[in-house]
Order: sequence, then structure tokens, then C-alpha cells
Amino acid sequence: MSTPTLADLLAQADADGHDHSATEKATGLLHIHNHATGAIIWFPTWKKFRETADWREEVDAFAEDLTSGSQAVEKVAARSVARELDTLLERAAEASDATIFVQKNLTRHLTRTWALADAVAQVTGKDLPTGGATPSVFAGYPYDVYGQDGGVFATTLWNDLLDARRKRALEEEAARKALKPVSRKALKNAARKAARR
Repeated sequence: MSTPTLADLLAQADADGHDHSATEKATGLLHIHNHATGAIIWFPTWKKFRETADWREEVDAFAEDLTSGSQAVEKVAARSVARELDTLLERAAEASDATIFVQKNLTRHLTRTWALADAVAQVTGKDLPTGGATPSVFAGYPYDVYGQDGGVFATTLWNDLLDARRKRALEEEAARKALKPVSRKALKNAARKAARR
């Protein structure tokens, strides 16, 4: 029997209908409701991801990159994880529709992050992370990557990606207001108040 791809599992979950808890139990996937779009975003647990063909491909690709340099593997991986997160948050802030952006990018970031940690373990000869002690690659990372089989990571990242767009919109609005010309009436009122003091 061939190893399923992540795309196969996600497509099956989408096709299974509306009993999401039954689908979670049957597939090993988790989900988030995107209330803004009405969509369900399915993603694997870190354990389920290891059972897919994608996991092996990603881990091998990362392992190859990690062994090609001369720097310490954990440090390179930690920098890579931090850079990917920064880039993702920046792209989310610039997205025209944050909910669609999250829907398209959440699962990819989760799985790449887990694969990179697994590649570090493979290259350094350690056991694959199991959600106990936090691997050194995540020492400065802001998420509980393995909590609730990855559910904590997904929901926290989901919220941060949506907040990145909101934060950018607020910053842009504040900048617009700061550049807005002051009316003559406002200047006169300010002058009157200053004269009374």
C-alpha cells in the first residue's frame, strides 16, 4: 500500500461532510473554522504528518540543506524557522484578504516547521521530537509547536496571522491621519485655546 500524501488526506477530510469530529477521529487531522469565509481549514497533527509521503520528502530536503553547511545544525535551523515565520507574518500583513491568506498558508507553515525539526533530529542522530522537551531549534520560537498534537501551534499562529493584517491596517490609518492637513478652523481653535492659557 502506498503512503498517502497530505493533499490526499486533506481532500478526503473535505469530502467527508459536516461531521468534523468524526472526520478528525477517522483521519488524524485537526481543523479550524474560518468564520469569515465559511471554510474549514484542515491540517495534520505532527504525528499524522509523519505518516505522509510529504514528510519524508521535506525532511530529506531539509536534511540535505543542513548537512551542506559548516555551521552548527541547530543554529542554522533556528535561524531558518525564525526567518520563515517573519516572512509569513510580513506577507500576512500585506495580504489583501487575511482570512484567505491564512487559509492558503497555515498548513504549509505548520508542516515545514515540523519537518525542519525532524530533519535536525535526523542529522544530529537524535530521536524525533515527541512533544516533551522543546527541541533547541525552537528555543526562541514563540509557539508551542507540539502542544495538543499541533492544535495550539495552529490556532495561535492563525490568530497572529490575522492580527498582522489588522495591525498593518491600523498603522496605515494612523499614518494617513498624521499626514492629513489641519483645517483653518482647527488652527484657529488651537490658537484661541493657547491664548486663554
